[in-house]
Amino acid sequence: MSALILRDYRDTDCEATIELWWRAWDATFPDIDFSARLPWWRERWTRELVPNNTIRVAEAGSRLIGFVVIDPRSGYLDQLAIEPESWGQGAADALLDEAKRLSPAGVTLDVNQDNGRAIRFYERAAFVRAGEGINPLSGRPIWRYEWKPSAYS
Repeated sequence: MSALILRDYRDTDCEATIELWWRAWDATFPDIDFSARLPWWRERWTRELVPNNTIRVAEAGSRLIGFVVIDPRSGYLDQLAIEPESWGQGAADALLDEAKRLSPAGVTLDVNQDNGRAIRFYERAAFVRAGEGINPLSGRPIWRYEWKPSAYS
């Protein structure tokens, strides 16, 4: 992989991030039709996530390979997505470190209970399970995870 660069999201990244989100989730859960969710995701991305969160993107060369969406006020990490071709190559670690930097008091997130890859990733990054619930869109059970620097680092 080319040298990894983290930078602020720009409006010109919109289509690339939406495409990346679709590809990452489709590879993770091939039994869900994420192409049918693209209009919903585009609406949520442009009206909710972009204006209300900090978004950092990861580039390798000139290609956008990942992004993280975090609300630094609440510490809620809404999305961390990496293109499937770049899984396991360090971009997710770099973006998660950036999220921790942006929200130094702590980070919380929800993970689908059947997403073993993500669960292992967050647990390796010092996140601990703090609760459970149901994903309102898919109906799948989720775990709430949290990272607090004073307690878990």
